[in-house]
Amino acid sequence: MSASTGNNAGPNAPATERNRNSILEVLRREFEHVQSVLEIGSGTGQHAIFFARELAWLNWQTSDREQNHDGIKAWLGDASLRNVLPPLSLDVEEVNKVPRDYDAVFSANTAHIMNFGAVKCMFTIVANCLTSNGCFCLYGPFKVDGDFTSESNEAFDESLKSQDPRMGIRDLESLHELAADNGLLHDKSYAMPANNMLVVWRKAADR
Repeated sequence: MSASTGNNAGPNAPATERNRNSILEVLRREFEHVQSVLEIGSGTGQHAIFFARELAWLNWQTSDREQNHDGIKAWLGDASLRNVLPPLSLDVEEVNKVPRDYDAVFSANTAHIMNFGAVKCMFTIVANCLTSNGCFCLYGPFKVDGDFTSESNEAFDESLKSQDPRMGIRDLESLHELAADNGLLHDKSYAMPANNMLVVWRKAADR
């Protein structure tokens, strides 16, 4: 997700303002009984403060690689929300567990930017930190049965691969396999604007 400098002291990713309301509609439902959320790949921090403000009953833990922390902290400082927490240092390829457990995990526009090995690592981290019956909500573009859902997504995939051949839009079936290997069961898939989806997996109650 590209970011530019906005009026806030932190970096500005315009896409977050375009997609946040449609994501929020889903999260209101999926996080209705959730108390704690880990966001993997908080980016600029804009999603975190928007969702934490609207979902005031839960605590939102930001995380990202160290180089993105200053931008996240700038947005958090400006928002002054008690229920959104400073970022954890998290590179999914370097750790397989975070310090505590969470009722839910959220990640947006990460799977197609990560290499597939990193995506595998992300699912392992999710499984290790989710409480029993906790949910993992992953937003972004996906392929279904190996096919792109739109011409624009196919063009986006080509653009990603031209930057780094390890990047690319992931096939949902591959992600379902990763989830199952980690004790996560596919729960729901929501169609979202701009040919995106929000996919929900839930940790098996006996894991």
